[in-house]
Amino acid sequence: MDGFEKREREEIFSKAVRAGKRTYFFDVKATRKNDYYVTITESKKRYDEDGRFHYEKHKVFLYKEDFDKFAEGLEEIISYIKQNQPALATEEVLVPTETIATEEYTNVEFEDLSE
Repeated sequence: MDGFEKREREEIFSKAVRAGKRTYFFDVKATRKNDYYVTITESKKRYDEDGRFHYEKHKVFLYKEDFDKFAEGLEEIISYIKQNQPALATEEVLVPTETIATEEYTNVEFEDLSE
């Protein structure tokens, strides 16, 4: 099996989430034994002193035996933040629909969506 076929077999599902200057990639992949796992990749565009850019990436591997504990921990920490810093937690929620509908859209460059 060549590298392309192997890569296609491993990638089951992907979701990219843009969040300000960062993009998060949530990927479901399969091991050789067809066990699913998740990779979470944070990608940030960084500029060198000469103006050229590169992507700084950080990756976390999450295996199925850890899904429940990870989800519980993440839910608990997000709940804590929302309870203890409510202004921060509700900023994004309170954007009026009219503002979204009337804003002009700009060109979005997708080069940061590739790994």
